[in-house]
Amino acid sequence: MSHLFILFFATFSAALMAVVFPGLINITAAKTSAKRGKPNGMLFAAGASTTVVFQAYLGMLISKYLYNNPLVIDILLKIALAVFAFFSIYFFILAKKNKNQKKVRKKVELKKKNVFFKGMFISALNVLPIAYFCGLNAAWNVSGWIKFELWDILVFVIAAGLGTFAMLYMYVVYFDKLQERTDTFSRYSDYILSALMAVLLIITFIRLFYSEMV
Repeated sequence: MSHLFILFFATFSAALMAVVFPGLINITAAKTSAKRGKPNGMLFAAGASTTVVFQAYLGMLISKYLYNNPLVIDILLKIALAVFAFFSIYFFILAKKNKNQKKVRKKVELKKKNVFFKGMFISALNVLPIAYFCGLNAAWNVSGWIKFELWDILVFVIAAGLGTFAMLYMYVVYFDKLQERTDTFSRYSDYILSALMAVLLIITFIRLFYSEMV
């Protein structure tokens, strides 16, 4: 049972570090907090973290045969390529549209469940964590920290979700405290998301091109 503590803290730390740098999920969480308030930002983070739990579980399920089936990776990369291209253009058009419209400050009430499921949906768009947790599972398996047993699986997926939520929580709180910069951040957040999606598009294209060359 002692290996479960090591497994938890190792997975928690790895999941936390995976969202340290600005990306689609944490920037959207900060954007939601800036525009809709901290409670909605927290709900978005909870929804995104819930999806990560399922992604971590899926990563465990396919880690056994992923390395022997490069076609699976190729399909995932092609799907990610299309998704990133679409949303890169979408966020850029949205940013241009918002820029041309007059700003009208008003209180926008959103249903809590909508914010939660938005977090789940946005997080589900990013399929790269599946490969990330596959790699973690393989590394932990080699280290002897994880076995394909019920408690190991539960600890792994829960730690992945909590680690993600912990970092998203910091993003929500950090941007929520910068009230004087909220308008500036909200104004350029769509441009930031568009640029991030473009970067992910380029990285995914390079990985896909490299895999086909090999």
